[in-house]
Amino acid sequence: MSPFTDPCKGKKYILISVRGNGKKCIFESKFEKNGIGLIMNKDGNKITINDVAKAAGVSKGTVDRVLHDRGEVSVKSREKILKVIEELGYKPNFYASILASKKNYHISCLIPEFNNGEFWELTERGVLQGTEYAGRFGISISVELYDQYDLDSFQGACSRVLASGPSGVVMAPMFRNETLKFAKELSDRNIPYVYIDSKLEDDGYLAYYGMPMYQSGYLCADILTDGRDVRKVHIIRIARDKRGLSDPTITRRTGLIDYISEHYPDCQIENTFIDPKDRDARYAVLDGMFASDPDPAKYIVMCNSRVHFVADYLKDRGIRTCRVVGFDVLDRNMAALKDGYVQALIAQHSDRQAASAITAITDFLIMHEPPARKDNYTQMDILNKYNCDYYI
Repeated sequence: MSPFTDPCKGKKYILISVRGNGKKCIFESKFEKNGIGLIMNKDGNKITINDVAKAAGVSKGTVDRVLHDRGEVSVKSREKILKVIEELGYKPNFYASILASKKNYHISCLIPEFNNGEFWELTERGVLQGTEYAGRFGISISVELYDQYDLDSFQGACSRVLASGPSGVVMAPMFRNETLKFAKELSDRNIPYVYIDSKLEDDGYLAYYGMPMYQSGYLCADILTDGRDVRKVHIIRIARDKRGLSDPTITRRTGLIDYISEHYPDCQIENTFIDPKDRDARYAVLDGMFASDPDPAKYIVMCNSRVHFVADYLKDRGIRTCRVVGFDVLDRNMAALKDGYVQALIAQHSDRQAASAITAITDFLIMHEPPARKDNYTQMDILNKYNCDYYI
């Protein structure tokens, strides 16, 4: 519980999260419930909606419709009300207004399943951070998980989200075509949605929070090659769904390939697919890759968060002649960086991205304010073994 000071009279109230299990958070407070909501002026005096209506020469219902952008209001009346509000410095007390409206908002977060220590665990941590903010406005949060390697699992999760009747959706796109279908359904129902981690172009999303994917791949290639005489680059990729419909890092990989094509036109690019769930199968594939390429100085990259798979192999095989670059600050990746089996990581704060996405939808639902920017690109932090201990 935390104290909240009423700017009208300096009284303290308590904001109480009565249920907060990481999935849902319901907000209650001891604000006055007048059925309409309060408005405060710059001097801290409490003004009722009746006072605003009287000053503007309209009914309190008309003022309410303007404040909440709903219903029919003439242009003349709207302009008059807004002018009064601006001149007097009034602003809506959204807490009281929400409590009075008794409207229940719910945001659903659609993300892949994960094990301890994996990338999406960091994302769920950000969801929990966002839950705290949304809970202040009585907005509940739920998390719907799916198998990122199974199209049917993703489709089922989308169906469950739609059946829950969400007010907004946060999602990480994995299956392009199915994500576009899901996004269209959300748009048809006027449900705002925000992308995290990666996005689909030319789509009607409310906002995106994550790296600039193409530029991150371009940067990765620059770090990998480092001005050296590079004749072949090995891209290690995850063998995903059997139908090949899931490829979330395609934009990043395109940036990487474009850099190589522009700066190393004679360089070969070889794709190698590994199984994320079968260590023996991974090692067999990597053994074959090393056997087919006699050059011990290999340049290896993974465009996702699983570069520790490569590092584990190199460590077990006693190989220290490769230059390896990957993404994200998983504990296993950081350990590989410190041990010298990975030379660089391009890092991001995925937890902050998820929290920002929930905040954006919350503000849009409550205050009808879209984010200042549609695409909110996060910084790309370059880590090596000398600075990784100081990354916060």
